[in-house]
Parts: sequence; C-alpha cells; structure tokens
Amino acid sequence: MAMLRGAVAAARRCGPGPGTGKAGAPRRYSAAERRQWVPPAGRDSGIVAYNSRSRSKEPLVLGTEGVATWYSCGPTVYDRAHLGHASSYVRFDIIRRIMTRFFGIEVIMVMGITDIDDKIIKRANEMNISPLALARIYEDDFKQDMAALKVLPPTVYMRVTDNIPHIISFIKTIIACGQAYATSQGNVYFDVKSLGKRYGVLTTICPDTQDEAVDADKRHGKDFALWKAAKPQELSWTSPWGKGRPGWHIECSTISSAVFGKQLDIHTGGIDLAFPHHENEIAQCEVYHQCEQWGNYFLHSAVEFSDESMEDAKHLHQAISSFIRDANAYIKGQLVCDPVREDILWERLANTKVTVKAAFADDFDTSRAVAAIMDLIHHGNRQLKAVTKDAGSPRSSVVYGSIISYIEGFFNALGMSFGERQVALGGDNSVVLSNVMDELVKFRAKVRHYALALPEAAGTVPLEGATAAKGPEQEQKEKRQQLMQERKPLLEACDSLRGDLAAFGIHIKDRAAVSTWEIVEGGQEEQQTEKKS
Repeated sequence: MAMLRGAVAAARRCGPGPGTGKAGAPRRYSAAERRQWVPPAGRDSGIVAYNSRSRSKEPLVLGTEGVATWYSCGPTVYDRAHLGHASSYVRFDIIRRIMTRFFGIEVIMVMGITDIDDKIIKRANEMNISPLALARIYEDDFKQDMAALKVLPPTVYMRVTDNIPHIISFIKTIIACGQAYATSQGNVYFDVKSLGKRYGVLTTICPDTQDEAVDADKRHGKDFALWKAAKPQELSWTSPWGKGRPGWHIECSTISSAVFGKQLDIHTGGIDLAFPHHENEIAQCEVYHQCEQWGNYFLHSAVEFSDESMEDAKHLHQAISSFIRDANAYIKGQLVCDPVREDILWERLANTKVTVKAAFADDFDTSRAVAAIMDLIHHGNRQLKAVTKDAGSPRSSVVYGSIISYIEGFFNALGMSFGERQVALGGDNSVVLSNVMDELVKFRAKVRHYALALPEAAGTVPLEGATAAKGPEQEQKEKRQQLMQERKPLLEACDSLRGDLAAFGIHIKDRAAVSTWEIVEGGQEEQQTEKKS
C-alpha cells in the first residue's frame, strides 16, 4: 500500500524554499546574483524533471547515453527507519523504476551509509555497545525495511568507515586549494567565505554577511567541519591533523566522487538535506574537482502523509484488484456478459499507453499516469456487466487479457503487485494459505450448488422423483423448491461462512458457475453491507 500511495504522490516533489538560515536574517542572493545552472553536455533522455539547482523543470540530459549516474544520501544508522525515510526512498525508487522500465535507462546508483556520527556514538554509549556494532544493527534493519517496501537496493552501498583514507585525501586537496584550514585543536573547517558568490547554489544564503557569535576554533560562523578532533574514549582514526573522524558533509562528497568522479548526473535526498548538507557537498566537490558545476540535477522530496491519502490508496488498490479479478473471471468464462465493444477497449488501451509515457516524461507525473490507468479500468468495467443467462456470445478474452497484462505490468514496474493473492496474504506460508482458500471456496461452492438444487449439482438428468406425466418444467420447478427447502440449513451455513470470512478481509463472490475470492480492505464494513444469497 505504501508503494501505491507513493506512486500517486511521487510527482509531488519540491525544491528548497527561498532560503534557510539561523536567527539574524542573513542577506540572501537575488535571482540575478545567484550562480546560474548550466545545461550539461550529453544525450537527452526524453524526460523533463524539476531540478532544485535551477528551480525549474529541465530536460534530463545524461553524460552517457542510456546510463544515469545517481548518488543517494543514505541513512545515519543510529535508530530504526521512520516514515520520512520510507516516504523519500519509496518515491525515488519509483522514479528510478520509471527511468529503467519506461525509458530504458540503466541507473548506476550509489548510496552512502553514515555509520559513524555524534548520534551513533551517543546511542552506543547508552546501550553500552561499540558504535560500529550499533551501526551494523540498524544498517541491517534499514535494508530489511527497504526490502519490505520493495525498494530496489542501490548498485552499491558504501559505508563511511570503509572510506576514511579517501576522506582524508579529499580534505587534504581542499586545504591545498585554499578553501579549508586546520586549527590548533585538530579540527578542519571549510572556509565558506573563500568561495564568495560561488556558495549558495540550492539556497540563497550569502556567505559574506555578518556572522553570529562563533566558537574561537573556527574563523566564521558558517564554516563547517570537514574533520572533527576526537574526544576522550571516542572512536577515531589517525590523520595529519591528529586523531579524529570525518564531518558529515565530507562523507557524501568523497564517496560519490570515488565512484563517479566529477561527472554526476543525479543527486537525491529529502528536502531537509538541501541546506546545509547538499549545499556543502556542492561546495566541497567543486573545489576538489576544480569544476564549475558538480551534480547536474538535484531532486528533493518532502513528506506528505495523511489518513486521507492512505484511504485514497486503499480505495485505488481495491478498485484495481476488483477489476483484475472480474476480468480474469470473464476470460475464464466464470463471468457472463453481453457482447463487448472490442474496438472501444483497444482504442482506450492504446491511448492509455501514450498518456502514461507522456505523464512519466513530464517530471515523473505518477498522479496523471495512475489516473490514466483508472480511466482505462473504468471503461473496462463498463462492459463487464453480468447477465443472468448466457446468450452464447463469443467472449472478448484477448482484449481483456491485454488490458490486464498492461495494468499488471505497469504496477509491477513500479514495485507493486495485484495479480497474486499470496502477496496480499504475506508471510512465509502465503502460498499454502492461498491454496487452502482455493480448496475451501471450491468445497463451499459445491455445497451451495447442492443446497440450491442447481442442475449442475444433480447432472443433466431430471431431478429424482420427476415424472413425464406432469409437465416436465413445472415438475422440475416444484421438485427444486422442495429440495431447496430441505437443504436450507446448508445454504445458510454457506452464507454464514462467507460473512465470517468477510470479517477477516476475505471476500467471496458467488458467480453463475463458480465462486471466487479476494482480499479486501475493511473486512467488517464488507460484512455489514453484504447481501445474502
């Protein structure tokens, strides 16, 4: 369900606000003063995406045709993942899947794992375990949570503690370029003022404004740590500046540069990371690589979650699942309908494919794409009206099979599944439970047919006791009514079972020939509104 809610909301991404800063109302750059984004050289992907660097939609141009280099800020693993993590990673996973499955782009993604940090050290001390042991515990938890959400793993995870030598070398280069300085206390800071107007790409904070009161250890209030001197009994590494550990911002700059060099197509993260984290990453990397623009496209998300949005997702899930099951029942001959206007459905299917591709090309507009799918389902449902008698009309199985295939393929591409009941059931024994439900529903259908004295239950010969002397049809009708009265407790038991299962979210549909079942949300409501056979 999280994936479906994410798919509906994935397009609602955002860029940084007009500026983020501390008290004191620092001066902000005007649009004219701020350094302008330069369209990169490369191949157009056919996608237009909102870029936080330019604060507008831009054609997504990749350095290598058909390949996107992507760095994703990973978690600081001091605690379990929360809703903000889930929301951000699900949304960017959907964008990644769209690029791969609908535009044929191979995504090379690196995710950095911050496994040493003030919060990790504090929590480890509270739990009386080593910081690295704590980090491994929560790193594994994070990966399990992402797998449960069907978020694809990155091409490679890279931990900070595995890259300390690279980080030290990165810092040494920035110092050599004159944009960082070491202090007598063993700290190293990035000199923000030394960049002048080159600082402030994602935000509008101007570095040359009056500083608030600062610690004596650093020159300016906006300077940020590249290396932190170790405190007593704290995990540390040897460096030219003494024992210590990396600052937060330098980690991602080093890791992404170690893999991609100075050519990075896409950088993603939550909107809360835009400043100062991503802003400082840009500053560090552009100094290190001596380049004019590092990280061509910055994509940010914000948490948008409410009970209403979850209810909307549940209703969409139910509508899609119900259509797929009804369409499958129609293909199998379990649902009898009037003749279908195939030409209309083929045209709708073709139009839907075009609309979906266009929506995805427009800043990954998943809301519009899902709306197109729901419109296709609406038109498919309009022709799946059950009739009581089979007129012998040929079934239009191929067109409905094509619609099902496209809809399931659409959602499978985005990390969701509607076609398999065992996915909804979940758990290690889901396949067994699904088979048990199949057998239970088949047995109930046989009992129900017997209770209703249907011809299928008694074969093709006349019901027992019928004679040719009396009108055959009248005789059959009277005999069936008599049998139904005698077997009424069996029919009531079938209805009772259906109601009981509805309370657990299992909905049985009795059709003309067979009965089917599905998982639905809100089982208690279903039980209250369901009509008796």
